[in-house]
Amino acid sequence: MPRRLFACFGKSSGGSPTATSVPASSVNTTADLSSEEQRRGGAVLVELFSSQGCATSPEAELLLSRLGRGDFNGSDLPPVVVLAHHVDYWDYMGWKDPFGSSQSTVRQKAYVEALRLDTMFTPQVVVQGMAQCIGNDENALLHTIRDAPRFPAPTMQATFKRPTSDSLEVSLTGALRTKVDSHGANVMVALYENGLVTDCPKGENRGRVLSNDFVVRKLEKLCAVKDISAKKTVSGTVNFPLWDTFNPTKCSVAVFVQSSSHQIFGSQNFQLPDNI
Repeated sequence: MPRRLFACFGKSSGGSPTATSVPASSVNTTADLSSEEQRRGGAVLVELFSSQGCATSPEAELLLSRLGRGDFNGSDLPPVVVLAHHVDYWDYMGWKDPFGSSQSTVRQKAYVEALRLDTMFTPQVVVQGMAQCIGNDENALLHTIRDAPRFPAPTMQATFKRPTSDSLEVSLTGALRTKVDSHGANVMVALYENGLVTDCPKGENRGRVLSNDFVVRKLEKLCAVKDISAKKTVSGTVNFPLWDTFNPTKCSVAVFVQSSSHQIFGSQNFQLPDNI
């Protein structure tokens, strides 16, 4: 994508994108639940697309950290699962984000297309794969989360192994609690890390100490499903390569069901065992 289609936005920037949502008609995976069960459903998946090379991303990172640790509990918000994807398209600006990846950029581009946006920008938040807003706009973020559809969390059970010193094996089995139709869906697994601190000597954030939580280190597909009931058991195993400073006490795994149109239909969190 040409660089002219990238933008770094603050919440007060003139001409910045407003909150938008995907048309309901494009949803092609159905949840097998009553309206009351949906109202009292599981967590809402909140994904931040960010970069240490974007001057307005640190404010969004702080906001999402507060959200993930429960600072907004009691304000009628549903429970959330938070993931921060660091993109790599700002690396040319003088600072290479140590957590940036082309995988995150590709994922954001898929959302931009699904939500019919004209621009890839940071910081951007996508909620349940169905709506988006500028990531450092607190009011828009909380409003988008409150308005998000909710679905029962999968009832997966997880086991963790270290086949080698530099890899983590995650095995999952259980029911998705979501009826998947003939269009199909993917069960995705993200390994993420909290408590990251980076001295930034270059780029738009030069001289700042940047704090990052919920940083996706790797996102893998557990399995693809099609034409299954909400109660059917699914299972699979993913392997994550580990990094030199890996610390299980700072890491967790998120599991979520994502349709072929990118909407999220249920998510679940697991803290890694301290002794893994």
